[in-house]
Amino acid sequence: MSAPPPVPAGTTGTTETLGNGDTARASLEALRSEIAKAVVGQDPAVTGLVVALLCRGHVLLEGVPGVAKTLLVRALAASLELDTKRVQFTPDLMPSDVTGSLVYDARTAEFSFQPGPVFTNLLLADEINRTPPKTQSSLLEAMEERQVTVDGTPRLLPDPFLVAATQNPVEYEGTYPLPEAQLDRFLLKLTVPLPSRDEEINVLTRHSDGFNPRDLRSAGIRPVAGPADLEAARNAVSRTKVSSEIAGYVVDICRATRESPSLSLGVSPRGATALLSTARAWAWLTGRDYVIPDDVKALALPTLRHRIQLRPEAEMEGVTPDSVITAILAHVPVPR
Repeated sequence: MSAPPPVPAGTTGTTETLGNGDTARASLEALRSEIAKAVVGQDPAVTGLVVALLCRGHVLLEGVPGVAKTLLVRALAASLELDTKRVQFTPDLMPSDVTGSLVYDARTAEFSFQPGPVFTNLLLADEINRTPPKTQSSLLEAMEERQVTVDGTPRLLPDPFLVAATQNPVEYEGTYPLPEAQLDRFLLKLTVPLPSRDEEINVLTRHSDGFNPRDLRSAGIRPVAGPADLEAARNAVSRTKVSSEIAGYVVDICRATRESPSLSLGVSPRGATALLSTARAWAWLTGRDYVIPDDVKALALPTLRHRIQLRPEAEMEGVTPDSVITAILAHVPVPR
């Protein structure tokens, strides 16, 4: 998700005037420098988490062990004035361990509700594919409806609310892959790659100088944005203009996935609305109040890669979701 090129000739629209939106944008951009105090590189993942916050979406972080997935989310939480909780998903975790449960109080002879860790602003669901589907599904209502129903009573979750789930793509023993219906609840699927040689040297240098990933305060991370900044930013994003040509471009990309011979499952209309939302957020983050095709291209991979399913024969030939989406982006006509 690198910055898009300058606006092409003939594109209409104006850069947003100074105001609360610009202040909020500056605060969110400051997250990069704060998180960089603890996490080396991974700028695309940081940007994806910010986009998800702006779109009221959720994020699935995928990467091999030891690439700072958990540290990335913890650093984000430390950079925001938001409440955060972490749940380590294990095979014996029960749904009530996430949502909360009714507890009998002997003094009052009544049941009272004890909230679970899901009642927070930023929930880190660590290794979500290590818990059975029954517990995985306990997050579905929370992620979609922003509420939890216990004993027939719905209880609203705080706003903002974001689930950042991590999973390891190389382990299959003792794991429970997320079904397509639950994957579709995540706005973005972000891949966290291995660092480059220079970045890895930087990591080792920091550790040799005394950096402790379990103590982010010692790294100098401080809150640089809060709920007010997020609310102002979301209001600004909602005013970002989308032309009929851009809407058609998003639809054409998603419809092309349904016709691809390499796929058995294409992107649903929900995926199309998700792509439009993330493109609007990215356009605003880059300083514009209108969406251009490059915004759509920049967010297509993280927004769509988990919403498609490869045919077995294509998978055997080495085709990947990213390669299919990249090919579609190269062939779908770009609006002028």
